[in-house]
Amino acid sequence: MCVGVPYPDRAAKPLSELRPGWYLTWATAQRPGGEFAQMVRIPRGKIVPNLETIAQIAQNNPGALWLIGNEMDVIWQDNATPEQYAAAYHDVYATLKQADPASRVAIGGVSEPSPLRLQYLDRVLQVYRERYGQDMPLDVWNVHNFILPEVRGSWGVDIPPGIAANSGLAYTIDDHDNLTYFKQQLIDFRRWMAARGYRDKELLVSEYGILMFEDYGFDYPRVRDFMLGSFDVMLNTTDAGLGLPADGNRLVQRWCWFSLADTNYPTGNLAVVDSGELTPLGDDLKAYLDGQTP
Repeated sequence: MCVGVPYPDRAAKPLSELRPGWYLTWATAQRPGGEFAQMVRIPRGKIVPNLETIAQIAQNNPGALWLIGNEMDVIWQDNATPEQYAAAYHDVYATLKQADPASRVAIGGVSEPSPLRLQYLDRVLQVYRERYGQDMPLDVWNVHNFILPEVRGSWGVDIPPGIAANSGLAYTIDDHDNLTYFKQQLIDFRRWMAARGYRDKELLVSEYGILMFEDYGFDYPRVRDFMLGSFDVMLNTTDAGLGLPADGNRLVQRWCWFSLADTNYPTGNLAVVDSGELTPLGDDLKAYLDGQTP
């Protein structure tokens, strides 16, 4: 499994204790330590960093995993229309494969695999095919798996750019840690992948966790139960018709908890931001990884 690291300069101590299989910082790094997922940001279709820098990093880190975009479906994240995303992805993918043919390229993670977000991805695939005369090439599929409502102008994840609807899923605050919904969203996404010919691709869940605050009812025991329960869902859920055949038909191959230590959404923090000491939740993760590493 992986952890998201908002403040890399403060992460050495907790990462050395937790020893996750991989990590990400929602950015690129020239020579990161450990197994690091490079991420190119594409705000409104602008490629960050530029293609020259991306090529240099790829050459210095052969075989790296690259995530192209971060929640491009969310207006306060990368906020790109399907047309903007398809164009940016095309240029980044071509740059990466020229600089390092062994690079492993994944699409950016939409916030949750809802019908509206799948509609957004269908439009991305359609635009790519129309513009470039081929199916979108990728090595790994990637999604986030939050449980949040979709209402234009309201809290949650709003409506994807370029999608005309005003509402989608009507999740409530109390639904945020519902493991039944969590599992069903993964099944829905794998079903969508299989219907479009992508069943043989790995699936990453590159961000998920608890964003709600403790005074909303999400105390430590509740967050712990969700975290450990989600691990069991992703480690053990298989489907003979949808899962990855090369991985015992598991739905998910890798996943990333949000987050190591964040100041805006601290409920799921595994470490204290300033000191790097593990939180009780971090101690739980360490015990889990020491006994069974996904």
